[in-house]
Amino acid sequence: MTCTSVITTTFLAILAFFEVGFNNIPVTIHVARWIDVESLNVLWNFRFDSFFMMIILVTGNNFLIMFVGWEGVGVCSYLLVNFWFTFGNIDYGTVFALAPYYNETIITAKSSQVGLHIWLPQAMEGPTPVSALIHAATMVTAGAPLIEYSSTVLVLCLWLGAITTVFSSLIGLFQQDIKKVIAYSTIAVGLSSYNLALFHLVNHAFYKALLFLGAGSVIHAVADNQDFRRYGGLREFLPLTYSVMLIASLSLVAVPFMTGFYSKDFILESAYGQYYLSSTIVYFVATIGAMFTTLYSAKVLYLTFLANPNGPLVSYKHAHEGDLFLTIPLIILAIFSIFFGYLTKDIFIGLGTGFFTDNSLFIHPSHEIMLDTEFAVPTFFKLLPFVFTVSLSVISVLLSEFLPKLLINFKFSRLGYNIFSFFNQRFYIELFYNKYIVEGVLKLGGQTSKSLDKGTVELIGPYGLEKGLLALSNSIGKLSTGIVTTYALYILIGLIFYITLLYFSYNDNNLLILVIFTLFALLNSNNTSLKETK
Repeated sequence: MTCTSVITTTFLAILAFFEVGFNNIPVTIHVARWIDVESLNVLWNFRFDSFFMMIILVTGNNFLIMFVGWEGVGVCSYLLVNFWFTFGNIDYGTVFALAPYYNETIITAKSSQVGLHIWLPQAMEGPTPVSALIHAATMVTAGAPLIEYSSTVLVLCLWLGAITTVFSSLIGLFQQDIKKVIAYSTIAVGLSSYNLALFHLVNHAFYKALLFLGAGSVIHAVADNQDFRRYGGLREFLPLTYSVMLIASLSLVAVPFMTGFYSKDFILESAYGQYYLSSTIVYFVATIGAMFTTLYSAKVLYLTFLANPNGPLVSYKHAHEGDLFLTIPLIILAIFSIFFGYLTKDIFIGLGTGFFTDNSLFIHPSHEIMLDTEFAVPTFFKLLPFVFTVSLSVISVLLSEFLPKLLINFKFSRLGYNIFSFFNQRFYIELFYNKYIVEGVLKLGGQTSKSLDKGTVELIGPYGLEKGLLALSNSIGKLSTGIVTTYALYILIGLIFYITLLYFSYNDNNLLILVIFTLFALLNSNNTSLKETK
């Protein structure tokens, strides 16, 4: 049943890809009427166009259905819910049509941008196939048509993406966990080249999934050890895994004619092709980020497969390739990591192609830079990332192979130790959060619990109610004295109270309250006198 469902889904996805992607025909499927309350009318519809390809999350044609899918991947979408609650309509078409008329400053964030990246190491605790799936796919694809109207937001996204690229690649360069190194990579968007971003996203899915599955194959072979400093010499034991990880790494660092080359280099060129100051600076910043990506990719390959063995003997005795069901996905992904970029580059980013842009997304005319990127960028700036990639990879391997003592001495020097510790601890951002934010929030929560939950609320609620009821029952019990004159007094007071209540309810309420307090005072004084008599 599971295999049938997967095969059927794959067939339908391929059909939708050709129908929607190549023919540029958006398809809306009406399933049922979901919510119909006064002015709010929500249909359970799915919209398939060349921008969206993620089941419920991205095929729903309104924000409420997208919210259902979004919650499925663990993201709270309060702003979306709040928007339709106050706005009255949640369809994409209506919201995007009104986007140019909104001129308000809001705060938004990206889950892996600099400062919000600390979930990445914890995400690596899951199984490797899950890591491969979530890191190779995209989980958040909303908001792009809205920010397209704001050049300020696009520049902000551009700078955030460039800084995050360098930031995360520096962190990845100093990690020792093979999965964490692979995880620290980002895609920066802010150039309005959405077809190029989609092209890179699809390319990235193949080689990033291949890297994670290859890492999983290595971990499986060495008895679940994830510290690649304890590997070395595994090329002889895992030839297939070495081959596919080499292919994935070459594609990741954009070696010419690999899948990643056709999109990654074009992203850098499109940054330079914008021809304004921020994009030009971002080109060099992103090139530096790509340089660090090359370094840590070469580091993982070298220390895992090419260096001298550093692990325990038992790991090498039992090292072996996975079975057929583990190797087939590696081979398929390796083929796509080599050929997919070349075969589909004209579909996604070819000059004159209508894929993705004709019916899915508005791109401002001033942001159309495909011609400038293709023909106006100097050859030197097109070759610069590749020169950096090759030269630094060769230099890093030569230093590790022929001058290892130089690196070791620098690492154990005071300066080298501080530099390594700073980057290995991820710029101490998590330490800062834990010390100054998390600790403060926990203390505030503790004081709030002590003062309110265990204090005022407890006093007014369970504890206070219990004590109050006990005191009331004791007071009522004291009224039973066994003296006839006392009971006569109670009857008289009750009669006076009843008559007073009927009379003053139609006249003066303030006087009624005064009489009630007087009667209670008489009762209290009577109880006191009885107690003294006893």
